[in-house]
Amino acid sequence: METVGTQRAGRRQAEHDDLLSELLKPLRLTGVFDSRWHVSAPWAIEGDAEQSCAVLHYIVEGGCWITGAGQTPIELGAGDLIVFPTGLAHRLSDRPDRQGVPLKAVLPERRPGTSGEIRIEGTGAESRLLCAGLHYDASAATGLYRSLPWALVLDGAQVDREPLLRDTLRLLAAPDRPVGPGDRLITLRAFEMALVLALRPLLRELADNPASLPVLAHPGISRALVMIATRFAEPWTIESLAREVGMSRSAFTAAFRDLVGESPARHLTARRMQEAARLLTETSLPQSSVPPRVGYQSAVGFHLAFRKRFAMTPGEYRAGVASAA
Repeated sequence: METVGTQRAGRRQAEHDDLLSELLKPLRLTGVFDSRWHVSAPWAIEGDAEQSCAVLHYIVEGGCWITGAGQTPIELGAGDLIVFPTGLAHRLSDRPDRQGVPLKAVLPERRPGTSGEIRIEGTGAESRLLCAGLHYDASAATGLYRSLPWALVLDGAQVDREPLLRDTLRLLAAPDRPVGPGDRLITLRAFEMALVLALRPLLRELADNPASLPVLAHPGISRALVMIATRFAEPWTIESLAREVGMSRSAFTAAFRDLVGESPARHLTARRMQEAARLLTETSLPQSSVPPRVGYQSAVGFHLAFRKRFAMTPGEYRAGVASAA
């Protein structure tokens, strides 16, 4: 017979799973630049910070060190994968204390949809890496996503436990990767799948260690995030959100801002605008039908919020995406 404690633990785990699922949903890539590295020690390369871009490095053979400002150096070996969710600057090198050359000096052009190659000849140990910059729609990146740790690592054993991820990475890293019609789109979607497949176990691990992502340890704010993510069309106010999770308005607002990095109102508006953009670009729904589907009873209020978010009207947004396609 289930105890009350077991039931509560089950509910909390379900909420964590819901929250992590919602965190992954917006991650639809808009472009990818990937490169294959063939390096021999001594070597070190300084990667720039990337805006609206996740970065991943997969170690095909050999190894390397990852160093970031104010962070403990991370050693990686063959089969390991590291993901930088928000593209923070970092250095890759054969030794953690080695100073490097800027990435733009060895790969000056890194436009999405293209590939590159780095070769550094040395007398020391050889390594091969697959590296990629995964550009995503900035409007889809929530405060929760931006609060993820600077770097997330799956070691080789963890990658092997995700066969689809492992095989996708190996195919993308292969020097004879198939090319042909539609290659750019296939590559884009393959990296998109690799990113989601990598983040899924990483986020699950964070859920088991709430200190790494404190919002998961707060039942009220965690639940509010799930409600905003899944029930954004309801007529929420800050008061009703706080009441729903059993908190006072002031305590709820303060905790939400502290844990998520933005106010509840801003987070709710961002989620509604994200869904509005999706409806405008992925469906043929009449524009007039969009506001009530994303929680706006006033078309004027919706238009003002949309224009503030995207610097264009809903009609201009829909027309611009259609012409780009």
